[in-house]
Amino acid sequence: MRVYISIDMEGVAGIVHGDQTRRGAAEFGLACELMTHEANAAALGAFDAGASAVLVNDSHGDMRNLVFDLLDPRVELLTGSLKPYSMAQGLHDERFDLAMFVGYHGGAGTQDAILDHTYRGNVVHGIRVGGRVLNEAGLNALVAGERGTPVGLVTGDASTCAQCRELLGDIVTVEVKRAVGRASARSLHPVRARELIRAGARQAVDERARMQPFVLDSRALEVDVLTTAIADAVAIVPGVVRTGPRTVAYAARDLDDLFRALMTIVRLGGTVI
Repeated sequence: MRVYISIDMEGVAGIVHGDQTRRGAAEFGLACELMTHEANAAALGAFDAGASAVLVNDSHGDMRNLVFDLLDPRVELLTGSLKPYSMAQGLHDERFDLAMFVGYHGGAGTQDAILDHTYRGNVVHGIRVGGRVLNEAGLNALVAGERGTPVGLVTGDASTCAQCRELLGDIVTVEVKRAVGRASARSLHPVRARELIRAGARQAVDERARMQPFVLDSRALEVDVLTTAIADAVAIVPGVVRTGPRTVAYAARDLDDLFRALMTIVRLGGTVI
């Protein structure tokens, strides 16, 4: 049984401010260790429940955050960037029995969610597929679902867990903190958070038979960007159509085409001054 874990940083216990999540900041090293231990807790829970292989995808920032030798030696790690499928790298071309999203955060505009954003906070205000608003968990679950892989576990703050249950259905969620504002929260102690994540991962694997892949029939992509200047830039991409002052659309042929278009929009948008 093969399990996939995508690990982000903003949803990790004790993380509340952007300064903690940026390379070079005083607290960044500690944040990387906290992130690594939560990824490892999920992996240990999967192994407890009988997983034969676990692939962890470092999914934050430059994707070189995890302290590899703090992970269980049975784990394989996807690290570094650029990755064509970013946070979902590996899900697009391999079949896993279950996917887990650890340390995730709410989508852009989510109230009472720590550091809410969708893929790139200085570019994207919202993403829709077939008219349905998707956060990062939803977009990555769509990639997993294309190959029949269900999402079984999401961990993060209370609002993120609620958002993902509403979007992905009856999954296991582990709430490690409750936001007071966008950059303040009441958090569990990291050790307690890891205990709950390990138990949640074990439960998700044990109950995987009831988990359903997340699928959408539509391949119509819409992206709301933060500024008209970003919209000016990304509308140059072949196939991208500007549908509003800060909105662009793309009619994708398939999910691979959709995701590559999305990554192009996000990355090009990030170059606009």
